[in-house]
Amino acid sequence: MTVFCVIIIFSSVTKEVSSGPVGKVAGAVILPMQKGLNRIGSALNLRADNLASKKELQEENSQLKEQIADLEEQLSRVSLEQYELESLRELYKLDQSYDQYDKVAANVVGKETGNWFSTFLIDKGSKDGIEIGDNVIADGGLVGIVTDTGNNYAKIRAIIDDTSNVSATNLSTSDNCIVNGSLRTMNERQQLEVSDMRDKDNKAKAGDQLVTSSISDRYLPGIPIGYLTEVNEDSNKLTKSGYLATVVDFEHLEKVLVIQHTKDYSDALDN
Repeated sequence: MTVFCVIIIFSSVTKEVSSGPVGKVAGAVILPMQKGLNRIGSALNLRADNLASKKELQEENSQLKEQIADLEEQLSRVSLEQYELESLRELYKLDQSYDQYDKVAANVVGKETGNWFSTFLIDKGSKDGIEIGDNVIADGGLVGIVTDTGNNYAKIRAIIDDTSNVSATNLSTSDNCIVNGSLRTMNERQQLEVSDMRDKDNKAKAGDQLVTSSISDRYLPGIPIGYLTEVNEDSNKLTKSGYLATVVDFEHLEKVLVIQHTKDYSDALDN
């Protein structure tokens, strides 16, 4: 084939040959071959261009992925900082509501198994001035009471714990009652039981706010506990009972305020 092509090329340089039979053969053989080679060359060039473009796109895609990862990390960091800022703002508002007392802000660092923060640990303790009997607040309401302290930690028993009960006052009627801790009712209704409600004028109703009573020997007076959702007359016709939705979200506690002032604390663990 090489020799043949050389002969054809040599013959085509003369006028006589290029116009004769050999020229026709050259036209019939060389031109289609040249077109085929041109197509192959064009295809190879196109493929090379495509490969180059693909490589560039892969590099750009890799860079974009890195940029997206960086932006997502920045967004997560900003969101976390915003969340922490809002939590601190809520604590600040709560702090201002009880500015007559000294308080210590603390983070929740551990709890017992289960969905609810019925008993849990915080990262502040006796070296920070926290004592057994200190009241604990968050979310604008009562969380519980300090039952144990260490140098760098304190244990909190929440008002939803089965062993807890809080003497409360209905702000609408000024009548007293008891808010009973119960994980069972928290699991069943996400609420607490209210008992011994002295509603002599039959004015207690759903929506009334309950706060800690002035007669409590463990809790400072006037701390919001929650709102009545149901009121029922007891069988003795003298008292009423019902249910209360707590102000505090006991499923998502992260930060609390410990009030550094104890009421005459007497055996809070047993009562």
